[in-house]
Amino acid sequence: MRELCRPLFLVGMMGCGKSTMGRHLATLLRCPFLDLDEEIVRFEGRTIPEIFASGGDAGFRVCETAALRRALAGTPGVIATGGGIITREENIALMRESGLVVWLCRPLEDIIGDVRQDTRPNLAGDKAERMRTLYAAREALYGKAAHMRFDNRASAAQSARLLAQQQAVQALISGV
Repeated sequence: MRELCRPLFLVGMMGCGKSTMGRHLATLLRCPFLDLDEEIVRFEGRTIPEIFASGGDAGFRVCETAALRRALAGTPGVIATGGGIITREENIALMRESGLVVWLCRPLEDIIGDVRQDTRPNLAGDKAERMRTLYAAREALYGKAAHMRFDNRASAAQSARLLAQQQAVQALISGV
């Protein structure tokens, strides 16, 4: 396993493939992989729905920022973030200043078809309408956070291969 010279952050809507493709990418780059949501659950000892139930979105975002800071103190690798990490300016600044931020893009209708509502506490009610509302509120923030956009419509393995070939990603390996 090798270290990247800086972390590679995957951002985008829930269901865009950050965790799935991120695991493939880390394997290809032979570097560590961290799913920030999994880190939050591990550290807090509660599920994400439980965190949302007790602290709401604001309480979850505090846990998320703390997890991001812990990740930055660790070995640089591929980090799959939660879909709402960009809702806090502090998180955008931390990611942009410390690593490469890649916005994984997929058509919203494809994401809506793939996302399970029962595991997503912020999708209560009409899932499709809620996801459209979230995307409308977050789209500009993803653009602000990202150093680059990446079309993630291919399979996770194919997308990982394509992203690994990008010059900005190669620079993380070589340290250039």
